Order: sequence, then C-alpha cells, then structure tokens
Amino acid sequence: MTSTPEHVIFGTGAAGLATLDALLRWGERVRLVNRAGRAPVPAGVEVVGGDARDREFTTAVTRGARVVYQVLNAPYHRWAAEFPALQAGVLAGAEAAGARLVSLENVYLYGHPDGQPLTEHSPVRAHTRKGRVRGAMAAELLAAHQAGRVVVAIGRASDYFGPRGGAQSNLGDRVFGPALRGGTASVLGDPDQPHTYTYLPDVGEALAVLGEHPDAVGEVWHLPNDPATRATRALVDLVYRAAGQPRTRLRGTPTWLLRLAGLANPGARESVEMNYEFTAPFVVDSSRITDKFGLRATPVEDALAETLACYRTATT
Repeated sequence: MTSTPEHVIFGTGAAGLATLDALLRWGERVRLVNRAGRAPVPAGVEVVGGDARDREFTTAVTRGARVVYQVLNAPYHRWAAEFPALQAGVLAGAEAAGARLVSLENVYLYGHPDGQPLTEHSPVRAHTRKGRVRGAMAAELLAAHQAGRVVVAIGRASDYFGPRGGAQSNLGDRVFGPALRGGTASVLGDPDQPHTYTYLPDVGEALAVLGEHPDAVGEVWHLPNDPATRATRALVDLVYRAAGQPRTRLRGTPTWLLRLAGLANPGARESVEMNYEFTAPFVVDSSRITDKFGLRATPVEDALAETLACYRTATT
C-alpha cells in the first residue's frame, strides 16, 4: 500500500466509483478496496485487493483513514447470506481506524410504502428476506454509533441509474442500449407506475458530503432524488426522445414472467420478492437532505441525457 489516504472506499461498483469521482473533484486522497485489486480508475488512484470479511485485512487497509465508505454489494443470489459479513468487516476497520463510517443503503427495509412517500421516519416493516437483512444491517450500524464505537452516517438511495449503471439498473442496459438502436426497452414491473430513481453522480456527491459534514452523523439520510417523481414509462420516453427515436418501444416484466425466468436465472429468482417496488407507486422523499445540506438532485432530463451520452460514447 502507498501513502496513507484520508478516504477509503470499499466497493468499486457504480456507486463506489461515483463516490470516488466526487472525492477526486474535491482534491482528496482516496484508496479503493475490492476483491480483485483492480478497477477502472484514473492513474494514481490506489486499488487494494482483499476480502472485506477479513477483519485483519480491513484494519490494515483503513489504518490512518479519516472517512471509510461502505459501498459494497454482494451477488444478488447470495446477497442475504454474504452481505452482513462484508459490512461487519468494514465496520471493524473503521472502528480500528477511528474513522467516520459512511454506509450506502437501499430502501428495502421499509417494505410496502402503501401509497405513501417513504421518508427517513417511515416505519421499518420489511416483509422480504432481503429487506429484513437490510434492516438488521442498518440497526447494527446505528447501535455501534450509539455505543460510541464508531461515528456513522447512513445514506439511502432508491433504485439507481446513471453512468456505469449497467445491467443492475432498471434504467440501465435494458433501456439505453435499445434506445440507441431503436429496439425495445425492458423494465421491471408496471412501467406506468410512479417510481423514484436516484442518479449515481448525486449518490457519490451526497456520500462525500455525509463523510465531511458534522451534522450528518448518527442519522439516516435519503440521497437526493428529483422531487417530481414520474412513471418509469415517462422516463423511458425521455431517453428515446434524446436518442432521436420517433417512438418509444417498451415492455414491462410482470411478476409471473420474472418467476419463470427465475427457474434458470438466480438473479431473476431473487428479484421476485422485490418486484412489489415496481407494481405500485413507489416514491422516496429526499427533501430532508436538501433542506439540511442544500443537496439537490440533478434534473432528471439532464441526468438521463448525460447517461445516454455515456452509452453512446461506449458504443462508438
């Protein structure tokens, strides 16, 4: 390992790299950690390989850090089994370093919104396996903070989209690629239901702020979302229009079809229990982080256009 960084990011997926982008814009020294020890990063950015479940490793790799970011993920079909141990290892590293721990979470733990916008004060009433796991992981972090073991700030995002979103994003490969080709896009659930999506660069910027601001700690924050929540179809329409296509071609994926796909695809099988997010209105309110820190989501038209430009560049 090279010189001691002030910021250590565990995870080099789309959200981890968005956090790196934000910190580099701020001129910070950053170390990235993943299992492989390599990632598509600018020259001079250190990437260290190792197992985040190994507390000796996480203690060594975070030594001297001021802020540690838990932006890991586990394979979706092993998510519930593997994710808690990954978080526990990162927590141990942050505690040993005396660093602030910023954790990226999703909103699985709330369960059905029952037609109401989800806020940071919504009840935790997960009805899915992954939601219950996420709830237990969040409780672990907040308990560690309350016990004085480590300073914690939690950022929760809705379903993300944006540069590097890829196949894991509902507004990712299955939308932007077909839009550029004039093909048919595919999304989960009912595309005519309102659904909140979080733009990846906004995720990175907000996590960086949570790593620095003194008022962020000991709290849960919903990361910035465009307040004008629209149906998924309306967003896909914007993508096709920006791609210069004369009309949108779009199909939804009902739960029965997802179950059928799950017979052969473990990822699809694990998605079935979460499909409730896409079959009824699903709105995530982020006004609290805007009111407190002035963080605002990128206007969705701009965010979709920027994402499309990234896809276009990647195909030329």
